[in-house]
Amino acid sequence: METQKNIAQGFYEETVIEPGFFILKFYNETNDYQSFVREVSSDFVQFHFCIKGSSSFSFNEGNYVLPLKEDISLLLYNPQRTLPLNLTVNAHSWVLSLLLPIKKFHGLFSSEADYITFLSEENKDRKYYKDAPISPSMAIVLNQLMNYNLHPSIKSLYFKGKAYELLSLYFNRPAEADIEQCPFLVDEENVSKIKKAKQIIISRMAEPPTLQELSDEVKLPINRLKEGFKQIYGDSVFSFLFDYKMEVARQLLATGSHNVNEVGLKIGYSTSSHFIAAFKKKFGTTPKKFVMGLSS
Repeated sequence: METQKNIAQGFYEETVIEPGFFILKFYNETNDYQSFVREVSSDFVQFHFCIKGSSSFSFNEGNYVLPLKEDISLLLYNPQRTLPLNLTVNAHSWVLSLLLPIKKFHGLFSSEADYITFLSEENKDRKYYKDAPISPSMAIVLNQLMNYNLHPSIKSLYFKGKAYELLSLYFNRPAEADIEQCPFLVDEENVSKIKKAKQIIISRMAEPPTLQELSDEVKLPINRLKEGFKQIYGDSVFSFLFDYKMEVARQLLATGSHNVNEVGLKIGYSTSSHFIAAFKKKFGTTPKKFVMGLSS
């Protein structure tokens, strides 16, 4: 089960992993900040991950604001009062959140409570807050969830597996922190180069560099660039770029401030017919029908 909504000009997707366990994806590729509000009861644990850009949470009717920057995670829990999700996602920013009941959470980690501070007897039933860096292995899982590109029939199973993997990596013992999924990607420098490659193709999506030019620019051998990009983002460089361009196109069309030709040009299509064909391949409908559907 999942819901997708265009809120203002941003994009929000909520997926139910199993009863009471949710993944929320906030994907804002507009030039403006977007705000999202969702009720969350006091028996829920909240995990928030800023994958790109920055965002902030507002509490107590806006009297308290908690920033969340790129590559930082935030754990929130307060059994004494509800913590509604009042999130502002800044321009060109991505956030992913996990919400699950404390009872389910305890069931996952009951035998490990001795080393997870959050689960200690001392902290039981107390409010808890923690921010922490997103590790390279967590970044891989987060980007795989944000850039899901497999068959829809396995999406529920895939998301469920990745959600549990993300929680496992979040609470990975410090002594084992160097045991990552992929020896190549554990190198922070290589992860940084691959993230830079992604930013380059996004910033120049209308006229992207060739794979060799990209490899030269980020100073990473082409085979390692291809392997690492697939590991982190779950797709090849140009398949990822295609999906990204289509998502930007959808958001631009949803604003109503650009016609089909203008949107096509903005994302790199010199002829509208090529853009229309690409959009239909991705979404199963033409840009014109998509816009008409928004107002129906």
